[in-house]
Amino acid sequence: MFKALRRKASPTVVEQRNIHLSGKEISYTLKRSGYRRSISLRIDDRGLTVNAPLRASEKWLHSVLQDKAEWVVEKLDGWQAKKAPPIFWAEGARIPFRGEEFILTLTPKVRGVVPQLHGETLHVPAGMEADAVHIEKAVTEWYREEALRVFRECVEHFAPLLQVLPQDIKLTSARTQWGNCSSGGVVRLNWQLVKMPLHLIDYVVVHELAHLVEMNHSAAFWRVVESACPEYKECRAELKSYGVAE
Repeated sequence: MFKALRRKASPTVVEQRNIHLSGKEISYTLKRSGYRRSISLRIDDRGLTVNAPLRASEKWLHSVLQDKAEWVVEKLDGWQAKKAPPIFWAEGARIPFRGEEFILTLTPKVRGVVPQLHGETLHVPAGMEADAVHIEKAVTEWYREEALRVFRECVEHFAPLLQVLPQDIKLTSARTQWGNCSSGGVVRLNWQLVKMPLHLIDYVVVHELAHLVEMNHSAAFWRVVESACPEYKECRAELKSYGVAE
């Protein structure tokens, strides 16, 4: 009798490295895998990632990086320019919401009272002496509640236009996706999307609803998207600048 041979999982080795490219010191993540046969470069909100074969030589790595030096520096500078500044969770912080910014102000803590927008100010009842952790928690909870409300309004508007009926709308915190749609009709949308301009929120909602018609990214799928969002190409390009996939 012949015994089935169990294939060993290919190891992945991850390193953090630095290199000088076009006169700048660049930090990058090197991922070596036994499955790979070529070297590829990826730049996103986390910086430069180099994927390489497990036994790729240092000479080969150096050559690829130097050949792509100008492209790497240009793309990294572009990401840095687009990256949203960190929020300092304190009185006077600027809070992004639906493409606009609101000023955070602390109010006395009252049981059952949630953050509320008044004009250009977000009133957060976390207590006048609240620390950053409690302020961030209160605002995040508010974001999630508002996200679900805004997303449901968008779905109610676009679903009839696309002649679809999603089974449920849920929130996700995925780092790599703005949304997804299951074959069972459940649409999941990243709650952080509620910080984006409304036209981008609309586009992501339309994108996911379109999957209820075409569960792929074929030409037919994009025609469905275009029927409800004619400017989808511009929205798609703009969305990519925020560092998360569709």
